[in-house]
This record gives sequence, C-alpha cells and structure tokens, in this order.
Amino acid sequence: MASHDELTVGEVAQRSGTTVSALHFYEAKGLIHSQRTAGNQRRYSRDMLRRIAIIRAAQRVGMPLASIRDALASLPEARTPTRRDWTRLSAMWREELDARIQQLIQMRDTLDDCIGCGCLSLERCRLANPGDVLGEHGAGPQRWTDAQEE
Repeated sequence: MASHDELTVGEVAQRSGTTVSALHFYEAKGLIHSQRTAGNQRRYSRDMLRRIAIIRAAQRVGMPLASIRDALASLPEARTPTRRDWTRLSAMWREELDARIQQLIQMRDTLDDCIGCGCLSLERCRLANPGDVLGEHGAGPQRWTDAQEE
C-alpha cells in the first residue's frame, strides 16, 4: 500500500470509478500526473481524485481533451481543486458549450430538409456540403477522391 498521501494506480482507479487504462491515457495526454517509486510504479497524490472527477464531468458534456487540459493547467499544483475552481472552469466552458448547442439545434432543424427532399445531393445539402464548396473541386465524390490521394 502507498503512503497515506499517495495512492497506487489501482487505488485511484477504484476510488475514481475509472479504469487503469483510462488513468494511463489521461496521464499520456497531460491531464494528470504521477510520481514514480524506485520500482517505477505510479503513485498519485490525493488531489488527482478531484482532478479526475473534473475530467470525467467535462468529458460527459463533450468538452475536448485540449480544453480540459488547458483548464486543468490553470489550477495550482498539489492542491485539491475547490468548488470555486470548478465554478471558474465550468464558466470557461459555458461559451463553448452554448456554441455547440446552437450548432446541434441548427443541425436538428435542417436535418429534415435534407431527408425530406429525398435528393440526398451533396451539391445542395446544407449539412454535408454547405455552400457547395466541394463543387469548386470538380464533379464526383470529392471527399472520397481526396482520401484516396493521401
């Protein structure tokens, strides 16, 4: 067992409700960090539990990992994030979430036009090809052609 101030990867996984592989992923992405023992085993400070809770909450509402990482970087090291920290972080994400909600509403409201017309035309479809930008590259399946050339 780790010292009172440190938790093993298994303990953090159990306490946070995540998997060990998720913790490794979060660490690889720079969202959390650990210390290594002389035997190269990961040890996490207890404040990582709150940080992981923040990560999971942000992921549930669809925040990209880069936004989560930037937000966590604004927190002081070696201190458990507080309710005030969470309020500040969630306020930072509110504008981005509002923009996504508007985009989803617009997609929902225009989706029936695309399906309703029956054409499924990429030339006229406001969802798959807004403004017919792919038409500027010529006729045919431009996305398919571009993917094959890469």
